[in-house]
Amino acid sequence: MGVLIVGSLAYDSIETPVGTVKNALGGSATYGGLACQFHLRRLAPEQGASIVGVVGEDFATKDREVLSSAGLDLTGLETVAGQTFRWEGAYTGSMGEAETKATHLNVFEHFQPRVPSLLASPTVLFCANLHPLLQHQVMDQTKPLGVTMLDSMNLWINIARDELQTAMERADLVIINDGEARMLTGDDHLPRAMQTLAKTTSTSALIVKRGEHGVLALHDGQWIALPAFPVPSIVDPTGCGDSFAGTLAAHLASNGGHLEHGLLRSALESANVTASFTLQGFGTAGLLDITTDAYDDRMQSYRLMVSGTGEPHNS
Repeated sequence: MGVLIVGSLAYDSIETPVGTVKNALGGSATYGGLACQFHLRRLAPEQGASIVGVVGEDFATKDREVLSSAGLDLTGLETVAGQTFRWEGAYTGSMGEAETKATHLNVFEHFQPRVPSLLASPTVLFCANLHPLLQHQVMDQTKPLGVTMLDSMNLWINIARDELQTAMERADLVIINDGEARMLTGDDHLPRAMQTLAKTTSTSALIVKRGEHGVLALHDGQWIALPAFPVPSIVDPTGCGDSFAGTLAAHLASNGGHLEHGLLRSALESANVTASFTLQGFGTAGLLDITTDAYDDRMQSYRLMVSGTGEPHNS
């Protein structure tokens, strides 16, 4: 059926040096789903992306239509009594990391993922940024035909390290950032920390996001190092990591969910480029504004920058 994404849907209020936005549609499932569906339309139009998540009664009809008009299957999206998850954050300086001003979990506080039976065998399962116990619940309810992807954050390392460790052991592909890799291992040397994590989790692919410095990946003992696409005008970095992961999921699903080194490299190139669009607008605006022509042009520029040709790397 394509890609199943389980994560959060939220309303974000964001402040950056460029400006502010109030109650913008956000959340890991939102960003990941929109990016994933954009690429599935290009790569495998016979497949689709589905979301499992929860929203409150205040979730606007127009925001539901944003998701459905993008082609996302909302069968697994629950609406329950209460308010939708809300987050407030601010970016300063290089905007490498947000300062959280307020978090109101609302209906998300009691979220228990329920995967509809028709969605339980996706080509790719993406457990977006959730409490590791919820990620375990999702994996218990699904039997992916291909890979299981998992994303996480420093909060879960601090309060649920053991549960996160076992969740990572169940995933084929794990996505974290460089600070989290160092936290998990206590090792400041990133390549060594990654080798330790790959060994202790037995995951096939460990993807480490490095912000403006790109991505470093370790796949079955082989390294991939790629730069970020340079964007001089950053508006809002929120959701870049989620759109990065959603892009990755789409590429893997288009290949039957198989993890092959050449495909993974191409997928990471595409993920970097997609994330570069996300940070050029507040909330989901940059992601929603991507056109196929604009993506193709930037992808060619990126490949020229990385390899000296406009062609994908196939080895």
